[in-house]
Amino acid sequence: MLDALMAAPVILKVLGTLALILVLNRFCRHLVVSVSVGAVVLAFWSGHSAGEAARIAWRQFSSASNLLLMLIIFQVIYLSSQMAATGVMRDLVGAVRARVSRRAAMAVLPAVIGFLPMPGGALFSAPLVDSCDADGCIPAGLKAQTNHWFRHVWEYWWPLYPGLLLALEITGLEVWQFAAIGMPLSLCAIAGGSVFLLRRIEGEQGRPPAEAEGQGPSDGLFRLLLPIAVVIGSYAVVRLGYAGVRAAWPEAPKLNRYVPMVAGLCAAMLVLQKQRPLTGQAWRKVLLSVRAVNMAVIVAAVRIYGAFIESNLPSGQTLAAQMHAEMQDWGIPLILLLMLLPFVSGLATGLTIGFVGPTFPIIFSLPGQGGSVAALLATSALAFASGFMGTMLSPVHVCLVVSSEHFHTRILRNAVGLMRPAAVVVAGGLALYFLLG
Repeated sequence: MLDALMAAPVILKVLGTLALILVLNRFCRHLVVSVSVGAVVLAFWSGHSAGEAARIAWRQFSSASNLLLMLIIFQVIYLSSQMAATGVMRDLVGAVRARVSRRAAMAVLPAVIGFLPMPGGALFSAPLVDSCDADGCIPAGLKAQTNHWFRHVWEYWWPLYPGLLLALEITGLEVWQFAAIGMPLSLCAIAGGSVFLLRRIEGEQGRPPAEAEGQGPSDGLFRLLLPIAVVIGSYAVVRLGYAGVRAAWPEAPKLNRYVPMVAGLCAAMLVLQKQRPLTGQAWRKVLLSVRAVNMAVIVAAVRIYGAFIESNLPSGQTLAAQMHAEMQDWGIPLILLLMLLPFVSGLATGLTIGFVGPTFPIIFSLPGQGGSVAALLATSALAFASGFMGTMLSPVHVCLVVSSEHFHTRILRNAVGLMRPAAVVVAGGLALYFLLG
C-alpha cells in the first residue's frame, strides 16, 4: 500500500495535498495547522527525508525574500490600520461612494489597490470593500470573492508585477506586445467578475454615511489616494533607479523584488503621518497588532508549502518537469498541455512566478510554440490565462487566504464561487490562441 502511494503520479500528490489542506481547514479552522500538515505530507510523499524536508523549510523561512515578505505583511496591515485610525479609509470609501454605486465601489476600490504589486494586497483592500457594506447585508463570501477577484484584474499586463516581468524575459516579447494580449484578458476578468459577482450585489447609488450627516470627506480624492500613489511611485523610482545602478555597475548585486515595495510602504506611512498625524498611543495600538502576527505566520506557512513545490526532488527533477513528463506519457493533446501544465503549477504554488518560472521554458520548447511573434503571443495568452486562473483558485494563494481570513469565510467556498469568472478568462485565452495562432 505504501509503495503504491509513493509511486503515485506527481499530479495526484500535488492535488491530494491541496485537497488535504482544504479538508483540514474545514474541520479544524486553523489555516496555519492545515497548511503545515499539507506541507509535511507533500514533503514525505515526494520522497524527501526528514532532514532534507527540515532544511528546505528552514531555508525558505529564513530566506531574505520570505523575511521581507513577512515584513510587507506587517507593513500592509500597519498602513491599512493607520488609514483607518486617521479616517482616510472612511473618507476614501465615502469619496468613491459619492461618485458610483455600492456595486461599482466594491470593484473599483480593490482594482485601485491592484495597481500595487504587493504580495497579499487583498489584505489592504479588504477593509475598503467591507466599509462599502455599512449595513452588513452583503454575504461575507461574496465580499471576499469580489475583493480577491478585482484586486487582480490588471496583473495580466501591468508591468510592475514580477511574474509578468519574468514572462517577458522568458518569451522575449516587448512590454507593449504582452500588453496587447493582457489587456483583452483584463477585460475578460472585469466582464466575468461583473456578471458573476457584481450582479449579485445591490447596486443602488448611495452617498457615504459622512455626507448623509452633512460631513463630507475632509480631503479631495487625490489626497485620499496619495498614500497609494506614493507606494506605486516609490516602487517605480526604486526599481528604475537601481536598474540605472546596475547599468553603470554590472557587478552590483541583484535587487530583491520585495525591497521596492518595502520602501514604498514606508514612504506611504510617513506621508500619511504628515497628512494626518497619529499620537504615540494610537501608534502603539497600530503596531501591537495580533492580526499582523497571525497573518505573517499564515503567509510563512504558505510559502514553506510552496518551497516543496519549487525545490528539486530526490531524483533531481522539479515537480513541474515531472508533471510535464507524466502528461506527455498520458498522450494529452498539445492544447490541453498548454493549459493544464501552467494551471496545475499555479494551483499548487498560488504564485504567478510559481507557474511562469517552471512551465514557460517547457511550454515554449514544444514544437510550434516559439519562433514567430504570432506563435509567442498565442501561446503566451493561453498559458498565462490558464496559469493565472490556477493561482486565483489556489488555496495557497496569499490573497485568497487573507481575504478568506478577513471575512471569516471558507477558502474552498470562495474558490468555487470564482470558477465561473475564471472560465471567462480561460475562454478569452483560448479565443486569443486561435485568433493569433
